[in-house]
Amino acid sequence: MSPGPSRGRTPGPRRGAAAARTPEGGGRRGSEGGGRRGPDSGGVRRGPNRRWQLVRAGSDAVPASTRRFMARARQRRVRAALPWAVAAGVLLLAGLVAWTVLGTGLFGVREVRVVGADLVTPVQVRDAAAVPDDTPLARVDLTAVAARIGDLAPVERVTVDRQWPDTLVVRLVERTGVAVVPQGDGYAVIDRTGVVFRTLAEPPPALPVVRVTRPGPADPGTRAALEVLGVLTPELRERLRDVHVEGLARISLRLRDERTVFWGDATRGAEKARVATALLGQPAERVDVSAPDVVTVK
Repeated sequence: MSPGPSRGRTPGPRRGAAAARTPEGGGRRGSEGGGRRGPDSGGVRRGPNRRWQLVRAGSDAVPASTRRFMARARQRRVRAALPWAVAAGVLLLAGLVAWTVLGTGLFGVREVRVVGADLVTPVQVRDAAAVPDDTPLARVDLTAVAARIGDLAPVERVTVDRQWPDTLVVRLVERTGVAVVPQGDGYAVIDRTGVVFRTLAEPPPALPVVRVTRPGPADPGTRAALEVLGVLTPELRERLRDVHVEGLARISLRLRDERTVFWGDATRGAEKARVATALLGQPAERVDVSAPDVVTVK
């Protein structure tokens, strides 16, 4: 065997195979890896062409300690947010309730109930209250309503309350007459403070007559007459016809049997009443008790 042919036969196929594999291998590397610079690359190296895909890890992939830590962190966040959530809910509910009560007619006034009215009518009280229908009950100014109703002359005291869901309750205390004052063709009824709150055509039998010029709580003559009436004994009141006030020091009582008790001023009223009562049995037309220590009888 000669060495020449053996060398020529063996290298030939190897070089051909290498030459055939090289472009194919190089092309594969260029398309897949892109790490080497090809003849047509223009001297620019291209990076790898990779596709990323998110894959959820299974629960077994996270350690138990990590899972416990994350659960505790979530619980802390929930506990921290819970008071704020509750407060927000309470504020929202309170706002809704306030809007419903104050801003809508859902709880509006639909009735004005009057208790204790005798001298005035419920219609007069409702007109004086001046509360429009469907006014939100919570927004009614009770003090102002009571003041308007209190301007009615026969009303001495008044209270106004809310009765949910839609009612105002008005409770009245009316004035009580203690005397009447002749006024023109009628008689003005006055209470214990001298307020004129009613006019009658005829005086009631149970009320004494007070004769003053200008009846009223600011009139000194009216106040003096009421002071005298307040100290009379039952015997004197039973026989009394009227109290005549000609001046603050010239007050006299006229009895039903036509006798006159000259009272003087309104001072020392209890003593004067006691002395005058003791002298009712005396046959005298005029008894002067203006100075109860020195009594004059005529």
